[in-house]
Amino acid sequence: MGSALAAGAGNEWTTPAGNPQAMRYSELASIHAGNVGTLVEEFSVATGTKGGHQGQPLVVGSTMYIVTPYPNKLIALDLNNPGTVKWTFSPRVDAYSRGVACCDTVNRGPAYADGKIIYNLLDDSTVAVDASTGQQVWRARHGDVTTGETLTGAPIIAKDKVIIGNAGGELGIRGWVKALRVSDGQQVWKAFSTGPDSEVLIGANTKPWYAKDRGVDLGVTTWPGTTWQQGGSTSWAWFSYDPALNLVYYGTGNPGVWNPDMRKGDNKWGSSIFARNADTGEAAWVYQLTPHDGWDYDAVNESILVDLTIKGKTRQALVHFNKNGFAYTMDRATGEVLVAEKFAYTTWAEKVNMKTGAPAVVKAMEPHQGEITNGICPSPLGGKDWEPSAYSPQTGLFYVPAINFCNALEPLKAIYIAGTPFMGADIAFQPAPGGYMGELVAWNAATGQRAWNVIETLPVYSGVMATAGNLVFYGTLDGHFKALNATNGQVVFDKQLECGIIGSPIAYSAPDGTQRVAVYTGIGWLPGGFAGGPCPAGGGFGVQGGDGMRSPLAGAIAQLPTARGKTTPAAATSGMLHVFKLP
Repeated sequence: MGSALAAGAGNEWTTPAGNPQAMRYSELASIHAGNVGTLVEEFSVATGTKGGHQGQPLVVGSTMYIVTPYPNKLIALDLNNPGTVKWTFSPRVDAYSRGVACCDTVNRGPAYADGKIIYNLLDDSTVAVDASTGQQVWRARHGDVTTGETLTGAPIIAKDKVIIGNAGGELGIRGWVKALRVSDGQQVWKAFSTGPDSEVLIGANTKPWYAKDRGVDLGVTTWPGTTWQQGGSTSWAWFSYDPALNLVYYGTGNPGVWNPDMRKGDNKWGSSIFARNADTGEAAWVYQLTPHDGWDYDAVNESILVDLTIKGKTRQALVHFNKNGFAYTMDRATGEVLVAEKFAYTTWAEKVNMKTGAPAVVKAMEPHQGEITNGICPSPLGGKDWEPSAYSPQTGLFYVPAINFCNALEPLKAIYIAGTPFMGADIAFQPAPGGYMGELVAWNAATGQRAWNVIETLPVYSGVMATAGNLVFYGTLDGHFKALNATNGQVVFDKQLECGIIGSPIAYSAPDGTQRVAVYTGIGWLPGGFAGGPCPAGGGFGVQGGDGMRSPLAGAIAQLPTARGKTTPAAATSGMLHVFKLP
């Protein structure tokens, strides 16, 4: 079957990644490598919240929509009067969710469909709001937030459905993905990540490419006893959609608990990529990237859908940069791995076996209870974390926000108590070779090779956007908003902002017909550990940080000599939206 991929985003930005294929590419080109250096700030708006601003705004017509971290306000801005608020929707969000959210009270943004802005709330709810009036259309509650289940991910629209996934794997939550009707929020299907095939929605039409992923009820039999019931594998980040194949693509998080000795076996379907029929939820194929994941490598990072020429043949490709350090180029119709190469410094595995699809794990890098394993690379932050990459059809390159860390890992015994951390690991970060913490990598997914890279002092935790102006935009934790020449990586724009950036840039056409670029600032708790503390000060809540609660990651970050004394720019009282234009 053929596949007709959409172009990049045009005058609007109506879905989290710009188009359903997660390219994060704008067709706008009036801002280009020759004039981007003259960009000026048109306006900025305070969001009124201090947590990590991981998402991106939407632009529909002449209105921009902002979703904040907890308490998840939706702010509509009138682009005819830049910086003017049209209305604010303030949902009632259970404050209990602040204390059980894993790693800050973030939100990765809304989606738009049928006159509605649809987004997730931290307290395990999804809400649809009338895009014109700001009135609630429907609200769907999914579970009990006191168990630790939250929602932080960005939804995606697939025809008349909105697809969402849960969070809370570090609290023993069992992962799931749901399809809701856009019209009224009613559930159409629900697929768990662990458990029997009937609940994972693996059926007669499910055709995994590799033998290791075939079998009956592997979501049960690859776990000891009933541990799959607290098996994590949540889908808390990004989705993509191919309308011609009618398949939704997403990844699952690491299997819980972190201690791999407590869950012997492959632990399916943790750290896996699913392709599902958007109408029924039945899996077309599934591929487990990191069986028995003992390193917190997940598979929740975005899957970018493009058509690539590989070895002289045009392939319907899916490109995925995993936390485990490997870049996977796959056939998105079948799940076959076409290319798998290291894009980051990696010691836990030598390679991916292209016949079996399994990683060649280095035995000395397997963590076990009662032992400290040093030199595991990448660290639990990944060679790349949730922050999304971009693809430019102009250059044929992918632009990857990368992290350069190793770690020492000691698995610990953990006891499951609902609503409390269920991790079972002690972590100490260690420097990776090179003496830097992050980089922006330009990657050729057809060959599995780097084209070029730009070194950054700190981890690159922002998303990336490519444009038809031959530009790549991203931000840094110490507050630099940058544009690079997409061909060679030359820095052609660098603006210092008041706080660091973990949001994703967007581009749109303003009512006057000229191009704009927008991005959030506000890094919250976890990335703030690399930059001298949260910015805005006091930002960050959740079971893994903030409110005085200590996390294994907090201690690990504090041990890094380059982390201490590294400060963010001038103090701020709120996260911000910044919008730039040509003079």
